[in-house]
Amino acid sequence: LCADHQTKHVVKPTNLFNVVNDRYSMMNLVYALIYGSIIILGLPLNVVSLWILLRNYGCTSPIAVFMVNLVISDLLLIISLSMRVYYYVKGAWLLGSMACICFTMLFRNNIRTSSIFITFISVDRLLAVVYPLRSRHLRTTSKAVRGVVIVWLVVLMVNVPESVGYFRDINETNCDEFETPKTLLNSKNSTLKYDKLKMATGYFQLVLLLTLLVVNIVSTVMVSWTLNRRLNESAKVNNKMNVMLIFAMNLMMFIVFFLPVSLIVIFDHLRPLLSCLASVNCCVDPLLYYFSFDGFWKKKEDGEVSLARHESGNTKHREVELHRKSSGIT
Repeated sequence: LCADHQTKHVVKPTNLFNVVNDRYSMMNLVYALIYGSIIILGLPLNVVSLWILLRNYGCTSPIAVFMVNLVISDLLLIISLSMRVYYYVKGAWLLGSMACICFTMLFRNNIRTSSIFITFISVDRLLAVVYPLRSRHLRTTSKAVRGVVIVWLVVLMVNVPESVGYFRDINETNCDEFETPKTLLNSKNSTLKYDKLKMATGYFQLVLLLTLLVVNIVSTVMVSWTLNRRLNESAKVNNKMNVMLIFAMNLMMFIVFFLPVSLIVIFDHLRPLLSCLASVNCCVDPLLYYFSFDGFWKKKEDGEVSLARHESGNTKHREVELHRKSSGIT
């Protein structure tokens, strides 16, 4: 009887261990399927978007420059997602520490650069609608190129100390960025692995995302007020819907994809779920390109005319107002 009693106590932990292993094997399969679906959908969408942007628009306008770089950021994200599929299928990381760091940085850089480029697009549309005359010297292609170059350089500079701190926490068969929590009891310990440098980087990203979100909210309010109060009726009918869709999509990208994944610094045990959610952003960005250009599928000349339609109408309206004021007409 004593032997049977001891055997029962030995079997229970083993059975529990098997149940836990089966559970997380199933989770790995689910994540592999989700990331694989994102790649299958996002890769052709972004490749086609890049081809259309370069063929029809090139880098001849600020918004085209921002969007081309946004597509490049999404394609780099998709490359990193392929490694997540590999990890979840294999159940272990077999490519070494440096590969883990590189693909981790690709994912994090997408969140940072995408949020900045989307904010640039919002600010560009804000200036075009609200300050079409005064912003002409600001909204130039050369300044847009300088802006995106600075963004990439700053993001890569942040990667240097971040990679050094991250290198200490991984080994040749483990990549923490991809790993699912082993048990709920270990969720508290997982946050303890972050040293001060990595915590500072995480909070920096959170503050950055919150700041950019505020900029997008302010831009949306100002553009909405301008479209409703200042534009003439024809401009309202032709352009208001697409313009507001751009700002609505930008806010949605922040609230649904960018901001939650930045909360990983606080809720580390939700890393797999939030990272998976954030990865979907590369499939939604092509919609932003479509609504930003009324003639997205048209040739360059037609697209440029369509793109400038709301700006020209708004500019003419402002010029009439200025003429009336200078002439003393009320």
